[in-house]
Amino acid sequence: MTPALETRRLVRRFGGLVATNDVSLAVAPGARHALIGPNGAGKTTLINLVTGVIAPTSGEILLEGADITRLQPHRRVARGLARTFQITQLFNDLTPLETVGLAISEYQGAGTDWWRPTGSRQAVLDEAAEILAAFRLGDVVTTRTATLPYGKRRLLEIATALACRPRVLLLDEPAAGVPESERHEIIDIVSGLPRDVTIVLIEHDMDMVFRFAERITVLVQGAIFTEGTAAEIQADPRVREVYLGEGEA
Repeated sequence: MTPALETRRLVRRFGGLVATNDVSLAVAPGARHALIGPNGAGKTTLINLVTGVIAPTSGEILLEGADITRLQPHRRVARGLARTFQITQLFNDLTPLETVGLAISEYQGAGTDWWRPTGSRQAVLDEAAEILAAFRLGDVVTTRTATLPYGKRRLLEIATALACRPRVLLLDEPAAGVPESERHEIIDIVSGLPRDVTIVLIEHDMDMVFRFAERITVLVQGAIFTEGTAAEIQADPRVREVYLGEGEA
């Protein structure tokens, strides 16, 4: 079976620092896959490489078997790859309905027509409302984004990424900064997304990782330390040693 996402001997150097060291990773279609590791492990750097934010020094990146190593980020989105960031990046003056509607319009190549009274606008609004309802944001669709609680802003960011109809979705610490009472809601919603969306998660909270992930890759110093099922990683004494006395990035 062709992986949904694959890296082959991926390397990224910053001067004398090797931030990504010969990483070969294969994520199966429909997977719920987590990427974990201690501080400085290179997790976000790897995501930035995969999404085209930075270019690799060497190696390849494949999306559903197609080489996307040299594609610009927006071209990768068009191919079915989307992401969120550690810090929310939203339009504060827009409502959730406008935000997701704009994302849908941009994906359809009609972003400049979003504010015009076109015949397709109602279809866009209906699709946006459906996505927002799936993320339990139906009660705030017309609320200014700047006034939303932080947990709902995080959900809105994921909903906006999903509006681009990705087949692979990369979530970089989606629950970062969210109160404990709201963190599990985010993971529950993400876990419940359709299986035609492959999800790769970076997350600090290991309880949430084990709640979400079926397979886990552990990075240490930019290289793959080990990989296995959630049960295998949870039981691996080497992984506990890696984390002993250390935080995560």
